Amino acid sequence: MALSDDEIERYARHIVLPEVGGPGQNKLKASSVLVIGAGGLGAPLLLYLAAAGIGRIGIVDHDTVSLSNLQRQVIHATDRVGMAKTESAARQIAAINPHVVVEQHGTRLTPDNALALMAGYDIIADGCDNFPTRFMASDAAFFARKTLVSAAVGQFDGQITTLKPHLSGPDGTPNPTYRCFVGELPPRGSFPACEVAGVLGALPGILGSLQAMEVIKELLEIGEGLAGRILMYDALWARFFETKLAWNPDNPLNGRNPSVTSLDPAHYRD
Repeated sequence: MALSDDEIERYARHIVLPEVGGPGQNKLKASSVLVIGAGGLGAPLLLYLAAAGIGRIGIVDHDTVSLSNLQRQVIHATDRVGMAKTESAARQIAAINPHVVVEQHGTRLTPDNALALMAGYDIIADGCDNFPTRFMASDAAFFARKTLVSAAVGQFDGQITTLKPHLSGPDGTPNPTYRCFVGELPPRGSFPACEVAGVLGALPGILGSLQAMEVIKELLEIGEGLAGRILMYDALWARFFETKLAWNPDNPLNGRNPSVTSLDPAHYRD
């Protein structure tokens, strides 16, 4: 899949990087990413994936653009209030990079559609804003045998990790799953939603940009990824922290005695 003259100029700053070069840029062009959520995290994630030249991007989001989104969801615009977020995002991606194919999935991620949606993409990036969907995305990626780059934000903090529980580490131990990090689905109301608690607008921009970086690294197979590690950011104190995420043999997904063996809707009700 040769790069056109326009693409060679467009990606010139990538191509001069020894870790990327022409072959790496061609690999990005041939790659596909499914992004769950076109909100605060999904906005910068989608913008940077498109700018990087990912060949095909799928967007899963059922919502429409509202005025209160625009404080942080920078892929949308004032004149698109009321428009489906997938359509708004697709328009902005086309303006940034017309070489990217955008596939709009204007729906919620559900136990019925998750595996079919993920099957068509090389890697999954989760930028959803609630625990039931985050658990479902992690479980579905495991069953679909797809790498998942997952991020979440609070009011002034956030975290990101890469999940590969369908694979084993160098020592043969299974890689951790999201259920090794958050054992059980938290009860409804344990963590107030963004519209109740608030969020500083630039924060998801930082975490979403980190997601784009980790997705690109995974696709190019460069550097060290975040599998087995969680990177946390405290915006108020301008500090990054890292902690190890180890496989829990008692976790219900890929533990020694798994109890989550399918995408049963009952697993995602609080």
